[in-house]
Amino acid sequence: MPNELNAPSLHSWIDIHPENDFPIQNLPFGVFETDERGPHLCVAIGGYVLDLYAASQFGFFQDLDELGDAQPKVFRRKSLNAFLRLGRPAWRAVRQRVSELLRHDEPRLRDNELAVRDCLLRQTEVRMLRPVKPANYTDFYSSIEHATNVGTMFRDPANALLPNWRHLPIGYHGRTSSIVASGTPIRRPNGQRKAPTEDAPTFGPSRQLDFELEMAFVVGTGTELGTTVSIDAAEDHIFGLCLFNDWSARDLQSWEYVPLGPFLGKNFGSSMAPWVVTLDALEPFRIAGPAQEPAPLPYLSQSGAHNFDVHLEVALTPATGPETTISRANFGLMYWSMAQQLTHHASNGCNLEAGDLYASGTISGTTPDSLGSMLELSWRGTRPVPLADGSERSFLLDGDTVTMRGYAEKDGVRIGFGEVSGTVLPAL
Repeated sequence: MPNELNAPSLHSWIDIHPENDFPIQNLPFGVFETDERGPHLCVAIGGYVLDLYAASQFGFFQDLDELGDAQPKVFRRKSLNAFLRLGRPAWRAVRQRVSELLRHDEPRLRDNELAVRDCLLRQTEVRMLRPVKPANYTDFYSSIEHATNVGTMFRDPANALLPNWRHLPIGYHGRTSSIVASGTPIRRPNGQRKAPTEDAPTFGPSRQLDFELEMAFVVGTGTELGTTVSIDAAEDHIFGLCLFNDWSARDLQSWEYVPLGPFLGKNFGSSMAPWVVTLDALEPFRIAGPAQEPAPLPYLSQSGAHNFDVHLEVALTPATGPETTISRANFGLMYWSMAQQLTHHASNGCNLEAGDLYASGTISGTTPDSLGSMLELSWRGTRPVPLADGSERSFLLDGDTVTMRGYAEKDGVRIGFGEVSGTVLPAL
């Protein structure tokens, strides 16, 4: 069924520009609200959102046994979590029905003027919310290029990677309460910082505020405490992916992170894109990941294509200047795959919950313009990044807006992720 819904020959009765992120082959899920309705679950199609609650009121899903008695209430929620708990058969049944309703030769929705008016809203007329309410959040560190760069800057260039890095997906448990929807401003954090030239720490606003270009996957199917997930079954637990910005205060982080890792330098804010693109929609874009040396232990050993060819970019817009694209990277370069991340995470019996969020860690490439953080782009402030208005940045200034975008493209089909953005506010 996923292959059928991904066919390049499919097209919708809705006019969609070829470079739009949301063709009929995509159909990502999200949550929106307006002053008159919502919050409701929705699917993106072209420049519109399809209100799933409104569609259920017109009976478009009434014959889907996979939903049981959950509809229509499951579509009238503040997050996707309840929908995710219905399981993969329900996700697939809804995506397939939406695809059917939107196909160019299908009249059920197209020719129902009242249903079109009630079910389809322009994206410019709705407010997109955080798509899931994560009970748990884990941030990985799975780009070998990023890990090598950071190790070179902060430790020993000859031994940039710590001994465990090539043996397991490194990660830490983060803060869910400060994960916000795209468009939510981010306040510059205060904290302790100590420059190498200073004798003692001081407290105040971060002087090295940064972004991190990341993708995150959303858990759809949970597990019981004490159970594990095999590498072959890992992707069965993943609903989809979204863009993610893990804002970071590098001066706070570098002072506090030894010996227990990230704390105040990370937990003040992370931004999540409004659209979750399903794994089914990304099937045509699978690629093999980098060779892993040494070979992982058997429980992490996998074959086949478990990475995804997703093009990513980061743009920075000053408060009074134009946008500048400062980085272009690719998600397919990640050393540790999502399947390996999830399998390792659950290997000690840690339970998974629907809506859990697992971020990739900063995604960096091998060229100077493919680095996923200001820390790397400016090489810890020694090589300021030029912007289109003539200014430079070593780290982010108040008023700067960071916008991340991503898409996969093949055979004339573009599967996009929309964007995630946030503007830096001054510290209090």
